[in-house]
Amino acid sequence: MTTTTAPTTRRLNTSKAMAEAIAQEMRANPEVFYMGEDVGPYGGIFGSTTGLFDEFGPSRIIDTPISETAFIGLGIGAAVEGMRPIVELMFADFMGVCLDQIYNHMAKIHFESGGNVSVPMVLTTAVGGGYSDGAQHSQTLWGTFAHLPGMKIVVPSNPADAKGLMTSAIRDDSPVVYMFHKGVMGLPWMAKNRRSVDVVPEGEHVVPIGKAAVAREGTDVTVVTLSLSVHHALDVADKLADDGVSVEVIDLRSLVPLDREAVLSSVAKTGRLVVVDEDYLSYGLSGEILATVVETDPSLLKAAPKRVAMPDAPIPYAHVLEYAVLPLHERIESAIREVLA
Repeated sequence: MTTTTAPTTRRLNTSKAMAEAIAQEMRANPEVFYMGEDVGPYGGIFGSTTGLFDEFGPSRIIDTPISETAFIGLGIGAAVEGMRPIVELMFADFMGVCLDQIYNHMAKIHFESGGNVSVPMVLTTAVGGGYSDGAQHSQTLWGTFAHLPGMKIVVPSNPADAKGLMTSAIRDDSPVVYMFHKGVMGLPWMAKNRRSVDVVPEGEHVVPIGKAAVAREGTDVTVVTLSLSVHHALDVADKLADDGVSVEVIDLRSLVPLDREAVLSSVAKTGRLVVVDEDYLSYGLSGEILATVVETDPSLLKAAPKRVAMPDAPIPYAHVLEYAVLPLHERIESAIREVLA
């Protein structure tokens, strides 16, 4: 008799999905450990290590002093010696105080050793605005990390991808920067979107690094985006469907490597392109996506592409001003209507 297993309907928020992936990999491999500020009994300020300290103890869930250069350097040393550390930089904005460790050591050791030394390390960090955290706690900066060669960059937008990309990141022999937006974590004390709690596969779940996902299929216009902006784009797509507009939403999931083929395939179908990016407008991901299409085959485009991104200025603290600069629904809808005009 043949039996079939019913698909899981278990739902988790993104932070629990991350913690589950970390726990599963720690159980499977004693060389995996996690360290950072407030990651022990507190469980991480964004819930990424909730419950792990009770299971694995202080030798594998390590609370560190507020010295990012020191503990990221410690993680690099452990990785070089064959361990698989996960090191949390509390906010991506803090990269400035430890950039030497990240860019000149974590990212370059494999290259400088002629490929003889690997750095199998995950650097996790919180990104994103919308919570009046001010100019030094609200940036995404994934374009900055992606611009520096030697690191893979992943950015999940939903619970299942958060688990699958974390699993892949821990197992990867390259340094991986794992960037999670506060707005997708599904935490009760933060404004959350309705998709931040969703079905997450039980057991082993792997999402390949460098493979984009079609979050919504469409035929009239392609919206390429990532992280929380995926949800904003889906909301706009739902609204425009009532007007007969079919929007395809591409969730990049990874910046390095970048799934350019997924972008080109979608634009070849729709002929129109909008890129939505919570990082800064200039010198970043949005320009890279446009360049990919134009340099490959500009004839794919029926209209000039549009970018919806952060203006090149510090992010305001005041709620009304912050929401004015973020790439939210109104700006996304306006850009889509422009390329369709």
